[in-house]
Amino acid sequence: MTHRPARGFTLVEVLVALTVVAIAIGAGIKAAGALTMNAQRLQDVTAAQWCAENQFVWQKVTQNYPAVGDSDFTCEQFGLNFTGKLIVRPTLNPSFRRADAQVFNEAGEPMLTLSTVLGRN
Repeated sequence: MTHRPARGFTLVEVLVALTVVAIAIGAGIKAAGALTMNAQRLQDVTAAQWCAENQFVWQKVTQNYPAVGDSDFTCEQFGLNFTGKLIVRPTLNPSFRRADAQVFNEAGEPMLTLSTVLGRN
C-alpha cells in the first residue's frame, strides 16, 4: 500500500490566513470611517466659510464702511445653523479696516476664522 502525501492546508496555515484577512478588513473599515468623517468635516467647514464670506460680501455690496467693533451674526447653510462674530479693527491707513469673521458650529465650537481688509468706498 502506497502512502499518498496529504493535500490541503494545515489548521495553523488556515488560522494565520484568517488572522491576516481579519486585520486587513479591520484596517479597511477604520479607513472608510475616517473618510466618512473627513467628508462631513469638509462639508461643515465649507458651509462655515460661506457664512464668513457672506459677511464680507454684504459689507461690500451695501457699500458699508464698517465701524470698529464686534458684532454677532447667524447663518444657515446646508440646514446647519452657525453663529459668528465679525470683528472690525482699524489699520494704519484710515481708508481701510481689518475684518475677521469667526464662525462657530451649533455647539459653540470654533470652526474657522476668515480675515480680509475692507476699504472705504
